Amino acid sequence: MVTEEDIRRVALSLPGSVEKPYNRLPSFRVRSNLFLRVHELPDAFLVRCPSLEERNELLQAEPGKFFITPHYDNYPAVLVRLSQPGLDEMTELVTESWRICAPRRLLAGTVTGVSHGPSHPPRATDGSARIAA
Repeated sequence: MVTEEDIRRVALSLPGSVEKPYNRLPSFRVRSNLFLRVHELPDAFLVRCPSLEERNELLQAEPGKFFITPHYDNYPAVLVRLSQPGLDEMTELVTESWRICAPRRLLAGTVTGVSHGPSHPPRATDGSARIAA
């Protein structure tokens, strides 16, 4: 089981990431784009998805792990139960959410000319990027 502290450590290891409270709960942004937040519901965190279609695929494939509330019906994001993913899968979900929200220059590592975290290829513009389930 992953913890909020595990999520924080991974999120803050990504280039340009900052922690900023959202409804008094931890959330993480790259530049001004929200890519991750701890949810008000117990045992849940929110990550962005490349599209509604891919979000719906996750919901259908693993409903015990991924879910949404009515608030997110038309939003490309999914809630993840903290108790479900292992550390590697959580890291992949957080990193992919960061990629979806990060500016292209940051993805390419050209903001400062030096990458400050894991190497990330540019995100796909054709909608082919996926969050691994």
